[in-house]
Amino acid sequence: MKKLEAVIQPSRLDAVREALYGIGVQGMTVSEVRGHGRQKGHSEVYRGNEYTVDLLPKIKVESVLPDKLAQLAVEKVIEAARSGKIGDGKVFLFEVSEAVRIRDSQRGEQAL
Repeated sequence: MKKLEAVIQPSRLDAVREALYGIGVQGMTVSEVRGHGRQKGHSEVYRGNEYTVDLLPKIKVESVLPDKLAQLAVEKVIEAARSGKIGDGKVFLFEVSEAVRIRDSQRGEQAL
């Protein structure tokens, strides 16, 4: 099993979610997060004062997937989240050694 974590622009959430549902991903966790990558934020002017916004709003999508879906899911997230501009986000893929459904103690891919 693999865990997919994608940090994306908030405006791309619906497209990413639909792309993942379209390939059979059944569950995901979505969180509102703040951060920055290489762009390190930007400057804004508010009421005549300039200030730096260095923690930008992002969305983090997490899902644990069967091995056979992992690479396809990464490609679908990239397609759905890409605008071609700085700040589109990142996708991370991790190994998952075990998953257990709390309700009935099923383990492995059956717990997904």
